[in-house]
Amino acid sequence: MKYPKALAEYAGKYLHIALIGSFIKWLFYGSLVGVLTGSASALFLASLDFVTEKRMAHPWLLFLLPVGGALMAYIYLKIGKNAGKGNNLILEQVNEGKESIPLRMAPLVLLGTVLTHLFGGSAGREGTAVQMGGSLAEWIGKRFRVDAHDRRILLMCGISSGFGSVFGTPLAGTVFGLEVLSIGMVRYQALIPCFIASFVANLVTTAWGIHHIHYAMGAVPELSTGVIVKVVFASILFGLASILFSELTHGLKKLYTYLFKNAMLKAFIGGLVIILLVAIFRTRDYLGLGIPLLQQAFVEPVAHFAFLWKTIFTALTLGAGYLGGEVTPLFVIGATLGNSLADVLGLSAPFLAGLGLIAVFSGATNTPLACFIMGIELFGSEGIIYMFMACIVSYLFSGHTGIYTSQRIGLSKSRGHVLPENATLGSVRVTDKRE
Repeated sequence: MKYPKALAEYAGKYLHIALIGSFIKWLFYGSLVGVLTGSASALFLASLDFVTEKRMAHPWLLFLLPVGGALMAYIYLKIGKNAGKGNNLILEQVNEGKESIPLRMAPLVLLGTVLTHLFGGSAGREGTAVQMGGSLAEWIGKRFRVDAHDRRILLMCGISSGFGSVFGTPLAGTVFGLEVLSIGMVRYQALIPCFIASFVANLVTTAWGIHHIHYAMGAVPELSTGVIVKVVFASILFGLASILFSELTHGLKKLYTYLFKNAMLKAFIGGLVIILLVAIFRTRDYLGLGIPLLQQAFVEPVAHFAFLWKTIFTALTLGAGYLGGEVTPLFVIGATLGNSLADVLGLSAPFLAGLGLIAVFSGATNTPLACFIMGIELFGSEGIIYMFMACIVSYLFSGHTGIYTSQRIGLSKSRGHVLPENATLGSVRVTDKRE
């Protein structure tokens, strides 16, 4: 009887040693990814602020948007190679893909996004940060010759560190890297590495002097049946708004590609379309990140259809092949939609704007937990129940749609919708259209 007990004690002792060794390893790798990605995000955010100020000071820069788009299309055509797949390339590689993520993805996407914002394209910044984080994490993995399993965790660290540092939300960044890969499944084996990478990246970005914008939801209504019904109704609309954004963006990408086989011509024409829209609407509120419009949604009424116009401007920009992310425009879309619903539902505009900000994002990325945590980091915990409701309802009502076509569907959102194993959002869209 002594031998099994001794064997158990022996195994337990060395299990603890192995766990300590694993923790030290990921403390090193996660911190290294965080330092590099956080520094890259700081450079990126500072560059965005600089070019945005230049664009606001020199309105004529908008007329160079077609040329800037064509230039970036040419650069990607010559040296970009598979880097042009963007965030989807990183998701594919984490999900056991066989391609390599080139280091050149980081400077290319940074330059392309900066040019997009300099000349007035409507785009975000999350995609750029995630791609920089993924490419830097891949480079680290190659330098240290990690195996396939550790490579996937490193790439998840890159996603988390890029997201957490660019928005100043390290906890949301951690969970986003775990949750975004596969709908309905969270890969907890990378929890500690992703947290370390996201936390360090945010610290480094802040240390470089970058300050993130904060918003306030104001007074949160007391919990009642009436308020719950209104929040659920608004959240359904937030989910539908995320569908509109995702499907319109994917549809315009296909339409532009079908009409213009040459990538440079496609971007050039896309830039002309944005200029034409500015002339028609006689406003530049929907260009760039849309931060002024986002801030306005928390303090005063905005145009009732501002969410729709921002959707159209962003979908046209990204559809034509311009570089940039989708999340900040999704924030603007959600916040302005929530603001517009305030009078109809008889609720506070800042309150609904805050719910809309995280809920539309949740529906478009299929990451309700990350969005819920982001809500807490941005607005505090007072409205925690409403934020959770908004994220999960929007997530459910967005169906099997989203901005990342390579995102796997681990578990279907509905028992009545049976999907093949390892299906992705892209493959589901193709199957649904054939049916």
